[in-house]
Amino acid sequence: MEQHDHKFKIFSCRGSRYLAEKIAKELQTDLGQSEVTVFSDGEFQPAFTESVRGATIFIVQSTFPPTENLFELLLMIDAARRASAYKVIAVIPYFGWARQDRKDRPRVSIGAKLVANLLHAAGCDRVMTADLHADQIQGFFDFPVDHIYASSIFLPYLRDLKIENLSIASPDMGGAKRANAYSRILGVPMIICHKSREKANVVGSMTAIGDVEGRNVVIVDDMVDTAGTITKCSDMLLEKGATSVRAICTHPVLSGNAYDRIAKSSLKEFIVTDTIPLTSNPDIDISKFTVLSVAEIFADVIEKVYNFKPISDTFIF
Repeated sequence: MEQHDHKFKIFSCRGSRYLAEKIAKELQTDLGQSEVTVFSDGEFQPAFTESVRGATIFIVQSTFPPTENLFELLLMIDAARRASAYKVIAVIPYFGWARQDRKDRPRVSIGAKLVANLLHAAGCDRVMTADLHADQIQGFFDFPVDHIYASSIFLPYLRDLKIENLSIASPDMGGAKRANAYSRILGVPMIICHKSREKANVVGSMTAIGDVEGRNVVIVDDMVDTAGTITKCSDMLLEKGATSVRAICTHPVLSGNAYDRIAKSSLKEFIVTDTIPLTSNPDIDISKFTVLSVAEIFADVIEKVYNFKPISDTFIF
């Protein structure tokens, strides 16, 4: 990588080291050295074990499950600032708390805005992230946000599958914009699944808007948590005459019984990225999963930001 007067270094928090190592390899550099001291009561203290004075620091950490990983990232940013880093850039492939982007009922917090404030208070200069749950979260920050779309990874994969009679589906009305972009770029029809929720993480009734009969459908979503919506949507589409159903999801949160639901579901394939690692439990069936890495695209954006190059060609939509 081309070098400026100030150095370039990439570090990782514990939760995303697997991804940071891939990004560093793409950048043909070594991952920076750091350590975390853990006290008996659970308190922890990250520390850099090499000098970062005058350097541009990239710290990789997805915030899953959100609290521990978020706070470790904040402490790492603070440590870099206090060690006289030139710039501190948080690379947050999965931005937790993004579902709390507005007051959707009385007397609730706007968690995404609070996280933006915390990052700013810690001394962060810039954020890089992928497929925010709501695009407007970029406006919560008072510094630059590089919002990467995983479509640049998923679209080539879908084209390589050469699926006949392909249709793109949104699992809900909120994802219609994303699904429309995929259908427009691929030149295929779109289906919208309309659902009603009984309460958070519990899906009530569901129906489909669009031509389903005889179509090979790919459901596109930014994140999957309990997998209740995506599996119910798959079953409903097959009942309405779809030939096959696949799903694409940038952030596989997959809490509760999600893995079991997907394994037992009618989904033919579940395509995800590595912004969040899949379970390492050998007893859990992940045979339906295909994992595509975001390491190359994040490495490309990091290199361009560091060298003051435009990144507009990174964005497909």
